[in-house]
Amino acid sequence: MIPCDHFDANCPSRLLFDQIADKWSMMVLTTLDDGPLRFNAIKRRLEGVTQKALTQCLRRLERNGLVSRRVIPASPVAVEYEITPLGRTLQPPFRALYAWTREHMPEVDRARATFDAQRAA
Repeated sequence: MIPCDHFDANCPSRLLFDQIADKWSMMVLTTLDDGPLRFNAIKRRLEGVTQKALTQCLRRLERNGLVSRRVIPASPVAVEYEITPLGRTLQPPFRALYAWTREHMPEVDRARATFDAQRAA
């Protein structure tokens, strides 16, 4: 590991954080928490994700060792994705973030309304 300032744009930990903290990565890992899924099953669960965005996300997660990809020799060939043990270590912080979001949504809504009202005035 190269020592660096975590806020430096070239720091490897910053790049990793960018790759795991985006919305699709968090949602894909959460979706795979219940077990392996094929690409189209993941896509159906993630409303609004494009095929391109999901493909890129799964490749990043696989490259980082968070998701494994298995080719199923069928006709037609299918691909299944599964969260790895390393990927599972992200589940507790993701669950905590989701719980925080649900708990504090009323406060965030009030803050947004106040901000929007001040901007409109």
